[in-house]
Amino acid sequence: MMRKKVAKLLATCLLVVGLPTVGLALDPALKPYTPVSGISGTLKSIGSDSMNNEMTLWAEGFLSFYPNVQIEIEGKGSGTAPTALVSGTAHFGPMSRPMKGKELDDFEKRYGYKPTELNTSIDMLAVYVHKDNPIQCLTLQQVDAIFSKTRRGGNADNIRTWGDVGLTGQFANLPISLYGRNSASGTYGFFKDNALFGGDYKDEVKEQPGSSSVVQGVASELAGIGYSGIGYMTADVRAVPLAGGPGEQCYAAAAENAYTGNYPLARFLMVYTNYKPGSTIDPLRREFTRYIFSRNGQEDVVRDGYFPVSNVIAQEQLQKLGVK
Repeated sequence: MMRKKVAKLLATCLLVVGLPTVGLALDPALKPYTPVSGISGTLKSIGSDSMNNEMTLWAEGFLSFYPNVQIEIEGKGSGTAPTALVSGTAHFGPMSRPMKGKELDDFEKRYGYKPTELNTSIDMLAVYVHKDNPIQCLTLQQVDAIFSKTRRGGNADNIRTWGDVGLTGQFANLPISLYGRNSASGTYGFFKDNALFGGDYKDEVKEQPGSSSVVQGVASELAGIGYSGIGYMTADVRAVPLAGGPGEQCYAAAAENAYTGNYPLARFLMVYTNYKPGSTIDPLRREFTRYIFSRNGQEDVVRDGYFPVSNVIAQEQLQKLGVK
């Protein structure tokens, strides 16, 4: 399963960063960004809505060093990134899911090599409920039976009311109101693959155009439940602790559980770019990438509510582009 691969990579972060107990600790080995001369031009990013705020923070930080650079950011879903990269209309394609085989093949057919994937930060896909909902834990199998009509996770029964997962009182007969993303979203795809075990969403899921609108929808309904990145948490919703399976321990959507991989819906947030292996990347993209993986860029990650990568992972990503 994809989440096991992610957990292994996250463990690399843990070895260097250490287990955060209060707030989020940046790896002390991450160095501040140092600007260079002669950087100018225009950058365009097309892709993930979940990463829209993060890309904006990186752009603002980068522009503080290079005020003459122009950066345009368009966040309409991860599914828009591969097409933009293939057509050459974007320099960067942020995605909250890995590219699919066909997307990689389409790019390689055009350029003769695959796009470069950069693991920029760590997110936990949270399952949100209304702040007054007392549910304490859900297994992935229960989440599947709530959101999916195919129930590939193996839960015996369809879950339609909050009473079906053990709630009593006013919640006992309350029908669950479902919120989710549209199919262009990487979050939609990641949740489908990892929480629905590759199954199909129920027809009654109210598809939203953005991550924040999912959270707003859940906050507006006592019966609401939806999924979105941890960076979109508000005071009006709760992130439900999740367990990988029946009888397993439930883990909260907290930093330490992302780094250990215990939280079952942890994921990397990625930025793809067009780089021919062995070539020299242009100075503007080189410096923007250096900024992302600097201390400054990873501070922006924390500011947006996501989790930073270790210096080891940061350097590995830069090496993919031949950048030191």
